[in-house]
Amino acid sequence: MDLRGCSFGFIIKLSWLLPLILLLLVPFAAAETRHYNFEVKLSPFTKLCSSKKILTVNGEFPGPTLEAHRGDKIVVYVINNTKYNITFHWHGVRQVRNPWYDGPEYITQCPIQAGKSFTYQIQLTTEEGTVWWHAHSGWARATAHGLLIVRPHPSSSYPFPKPYAQIPIIIGEWWKEDVMEIPKNAKKSGGEPLLSNAYTINGQPGYLYPCSKQETFEFTMEKGKTYLLRIVSAVMDEDLFFGIAKHKMTLVGKDGIYMKQIKTDYIMITPGQSMDILITANQSPGMYIMATRSYSSAFGAGFDNTTATAILKYSTITSPNPPNPFFPHLPPYDRTEAATDFTKRLRSLRTVDVSLNVDTRLFFTLSVNLMDCSNEDKPCAGPFGKRFAASINNVSFVTPSVSLLEAYHNRVGGVFTTDFPENPPRKFNYTGENLPKKLLPTSFGTKVMVLEYNSSVELILQGTNVLASDNHPVHLHGYSFYVVGWGFGNFDPKNDPKRYNLVDPPEETTVGVPKNGWVAIRFKADNPGMWLMHCHIERHQAWGMNMVFLVKDGLAPHQQILHPPHDLPSCYN
Repeated sequence: MDLRGCSFGFIIKLSWLLPLILLLLVPFAAAETRHYNFEVKLSPFTKLCSSKKILTVNGEFPGPTLEAHRGDKIVVYVINNTKYNITFHWHGVRQVRNPWYDGPEYITQCPIQAGKSFTYQIQLTTEEGTVWWHAHSGWARATAHGLLIVRPHPSSSYPFPKPYAQIPIIIGEWWKEDVMEIPKNAKKSGGEPLLSNAYTINGQPGYLYPCSKQETFEFTMEKGKTYLLRIVSAVMDEDLFFGIAKHKMTLVGKDGIYMKQIKTDYIMITPGQSMDILITANQSPGMYIMATRSYSSAFGAGFDNTTATAILKYSTITSPNPPNPFFPHLPPYDRTEAATDFTKRLRSLRTVDVSLNVDTRLFFTLSVNLMDCSNEDKPCAGPFGKRFAASINNVSFVTPSVSLLEAYHNRVGGVFTTDFPENPPRKFNYTGENLPKKLLPTSFGTKVMVLEYNSSVELILQGTNVLASDNHPVHLHGYSFYVVGWGFGNFDPKNDPKRYNLVDPPEETTVGVPKNGWVAIRFKADNPGMWLMHCHIERHQAWGMNMVFLVKDGLAPHQQILHPPHDLPSCYN
């Protein structure tokens, strides 16, 4: 069966021409093409409580900030001067009709091998605000990541008073050991990956670490001015609480999409999410700490319990030795209520057009699993001597050795199957206590789900308590979606849809599925290609909590995948 849809005939419908006519009306004169160079290399770092070499882009940690306006095109030339394979993903950018440049390894491209190069082309469309870029191969994103700031189109403005200045904030993690060896060691043992030694804010653990104290990120504010914090969580394995001492924050955007303003004392941000936050320097002159630490919801799971800090300092401080800085109050590590109190307030900036008629209804369970250990010499390092796995609808994704998108485009058989299940293979009390051990194992496969072009999709993401429930940050490549509902416990298809928000649901690209709960999302499958969906907690992704949507071509040329680039990396040496 040819999954790529019908070819374009000679009869042109007016509805096919309308998008092209609208494009001609867009003020392209102000759009620009912005060029950046990425050199991937190992760089020595001695300032983070240890001395070692880490994988960097242009020798920076975090990596360089990319800036553009809405509608611009970004061209990034990558040269890989390391021994590792590498790819890059432009997190929160739709890449309309152009999955070739989306970046996930062996999904839309084969990796850029040692000594090789590749040029990414990123066409911005509706994105505006703060998104980010990161490596999408193994654990390389732990140190290879950076901001992608999308300002309003020059003919437009912010939907709030223009801030006086912006403050970039990238929250990351730091290991004293070689990060690139972590997944290999975890796979060998079957246990959890090594916990980080510290969180970082703009590359430093901060004021609480003697070896980082002098290098702590510090920003000077003018009293009375309002600043835009552009916050990204590049953390690998934990959700986080974040706050600023004595300063109210106002959330105005998330995932490169503006939202209704929310005033808050703290935020809960998951791996992969980005947020735009306004603060006003309206306190007495002094030094104020911004701090972040874990929100860890999985019972019994290990987590990094350290606190990273940075300093906001008023310019009117005259004393060379100012008083001790003020610290913010953050919720306890396991306070699910605090996480929910924040996320349940998210709303779209304006009334939105959510599809009322749904063509495709999907129900996906998210589980952490256990498999028998194949090591005959000693038990594996997971619970009960078993090996960790993870799954969606009890399928643990197996990464192929060639690109799924290339296999699809070139009609290469045997690389994937199109039988990813629309529902879990068996029903059970997904969030119940003491679930039977027969639910612990999972199946393995490289399965994709086929969606018809322009179909309206409702997807229920259901957390389970198979081994341990967690807050799963789920990211969908190539799309944004509306979060029309959420709740705790098992999704009730009869009563829960009655409480959907179909007026101003938040539009996101990465959503946290609450501990022992569910979310309902809707989107229009109008971007053809192979698009990965996965948990952004890296250990879960490495264990197999991924799946792929294959969205078929539409009938018209502007509804079809673009041709592959001439310099696409080869899957073979």
